[in-house]
Amino acid sequence: MEQSDSMPMILSLTTDGDNCRTDTETEQSSGKWKCCSVFKKKVLCTINIMLRKKILLPFITLICVVSGIVQNVATGNEIDSGLKKAQTNTGGPLYPRASETRDLRTLDGLWNFRKSPSDPETGYKAGWFEQDLDKTGPVITMPVPSSYNDVGEDITLRDHVGVVWYDRRFYVPSWWGTSGQRVWLRFSSVHYAAEVFVNGRSVMYHEIGHLPFEAEITNMVNFNSSNLLTVVVDNTLLVDTVPQGSVKNIYQGPKQSVRQEQQYTFDFYNYAGIHRTVFLYSTPQVYINDIIVNTDILGLTGFIVYNVTHTGSESDKVRCLVQVFDKEDTQVAAYNECAGLLDIGNAKFWWPYLMHPDPGYLYTMKTSLIGLQGEVIDTYTQKIGIRTVTWSNTTVFLNEKPLYLKGFGMHEDSDFRGKGWDQVLWVKNFNLIKWLGANAFRTSHYPYAEEIYQLADEYGIMIIDECPSVDTDGFSEKLLVKHKQSLTELIRRDKNHPSVIMWSISNEPRSAHKLADKYFEEVVRHVKSMDLSRPVTIAISAGPSTDKSGRHLDVISFNRYNGWYSSPGQTAQIEANVVEEATIWHQIHNKPIIMTEYGADTVEGLHFYPEYIWSEEYQCVLISEHFKAFDKLRKAGFFAGEFIWNFADFKTPQSITRVGGNKKGIFTRNRQPKAAAHLLRSRYHALATSDYGASVPDTTYYISDNQPAKHTEL
Repeated sequence: MEQSDSMPMILSLTTDGDNCRTDTETEQSSGKWKCCSVFKKKVLCTINIMLRKKILLPFITLICVVSGIVQNVATGNEIDSGLKKAQTNTGGPLYPRASETRDLRTLDGLWNFRKSPSDPETGYKAGWFEQDLDKTGPVITMPVPSSYNDVGEDITLRDHVGVVWYDRRFYVPSWWGTSGQRVWLRFSSVHYAAEVFVNGRSVMYHEIGHLPFEAEITNMVNFNSSNLLTVVVDNTLLVDTVPQGSVKNIYQGPKQSVRQEQQYTFDFYNYAGIHRTVFLYSTPQVYINDIIVNTDILGLTGFIVYNVTHTGSESDKVRCLVQVFDKEDTQVAAYNECAGLLDIGNAKFWWPYLMHPDPGYLYTMKTSLIGLQGEVIDTYTQKIGIRTVTWSNTTVFLNEKPLYLKGFGMHEDSDFRGKGWDQVLWVKNFNLIKWLGANAFRTSHYPYAEEIYQLADEYGIMIIDECPSVDTDGFSEKLLVKHKQSLTELIRRDKNHPSVIMWSISNEPRSAHKLADKYFEEVVRHVKSMDLSRPVTIAISAGPSTDKSGRHLDVISFNRYNGWYSSPGQTAQIEANVVEEATIWHQIHNKPIIMTEYGADTVEGLHFYPEYIWSEEYQCVLISEHFKAFDKLRKAGFFAGEFIWNFADFKTPQSITRVGGNKKGIFTRNRQPKAAAHLLRSRYHALATSDYGASVPDTTYYISDNQPAKHTEL
């Protein structure tokens, strides 16, 4: 079933006895969302049956985020404006997977690379996309995925502003052509803007890093010879990009040559390049385009409401078979429709780490398109978790149990790779997260690689999923369009992950500005038009008396650096300040409160006693004073979580206040613990014990049995 409307939509229903009806627009009445859009009758009947069973699903909301695409929104990046007319393509939301009907290759590896001269038009004018880069001049080898900044030894490459070029050759399996398969090319993330050419033809343009985009290239590839893939990447950030920045011209030397300098206010390095895996994959002519899943719980029964969309010239001649299997590969539910309700008795629910003995339980959902003769046309398999997220004016609940979030802000950041996807690093990260006893993190300050969410699903680690809008300012209409677009792509990508429990729509926006009120009202409305099943938050840095965004949110999150940016070196007032501010936020908005950032820069191996700023001892004292505040707030009944900044040290722009980067990590950049990591571990495990009865690991070294020494008496 295909959805053709140009805007993302959500389905919810009102009932009248045994009849269902749909309304044509969304409105909020008495605190409850009425229904919108129109679906096929079978979906309405399915959900009407569900309501008659008194299964009051908080989502009664089948998300249909099918084609929310903002076209041609780039305005100032240096990729040739004449070629930007290629349609912005955010591609299908399904993560590429091989199956009985689909094949999959990756194009990761060593690519050719060239930095553009100062004139960004040079490569276009010279036709670099029409032939191999190494035939038009010198190239260097560039690994994909990775940021290009730290790979070489050239400072002009590290600090480059503007366009770079990548290319490589690839082959398409000949049987894809002889069997009539569609051929797809998908980039998981290119920062910031990219134009892609196949065999000299522009196939797609995408703006906004950290999110995937793809295009069908069946009619552009050769099946009997190699194909040329060229990617033009532009890292320029401007006033209407997400995130924002500006470019300053620096005049240098006797000839007053111009060097461009990228400027931005956020405190992490603007790494650039092809950051995540490049996929080449195939689908049948009629194929599954999207699968939307929502879940609910009633007693011991788990419910899965799903909608399958499919595309192709004869897609009206197929039906769907949806099967759900447990971890032992036993089928526990099935249905022969493209939209419907599945119920699983004695279901195993998805629980967070240390909240349940079996965290992160996932079922396998296999979706197949069946032809008129009963043949399997397409198959797609994904993992799903059965859980609910709800919230009140004081608490966030998971599976109707109150949540207390304990974790940190993080970054995709490592030596050499920059923001490049690194599976070794992230498996290590998750092992450290579990060692610490944490149960959550925020994807500060952009969406992370899709594989990270898959790991979080498996490990039972909750995610506050943040879009790339950081230090949001200006609040122009052009910026609003792109801001909403980033959230459209984010929600379409991550909507089925049980680990994603909350959307963060900005980090530290200039929300005291009078224009922030209307701006964030529009952004929240946009998110609610796509997903009502998760709360919405912002990591706010403005004070509670001046902020104009909180009134639109479901959960108030705030960042504050008592003892660091405020009264550096002074820790005596931290406890009182944190308690006072969190209480004021709740008094103003009557919503759950989370502290999403606090911390102190710490140089590994620097020791002072009494504690002194920048030392490991000072970091320990500072976070310990925050622990005192958090314990008082936990007793107040409205405090929902604590997130230290940061999980690990990370690179930033050069500054006299940054020694090789931001040092607020409890781990070093190469993931070795500072003293604070051991302190935080003791607290997080203690909280898991007090909140959920989890067993406490031995977090101390053996010291003594406290018995007197035995001596022979004289």
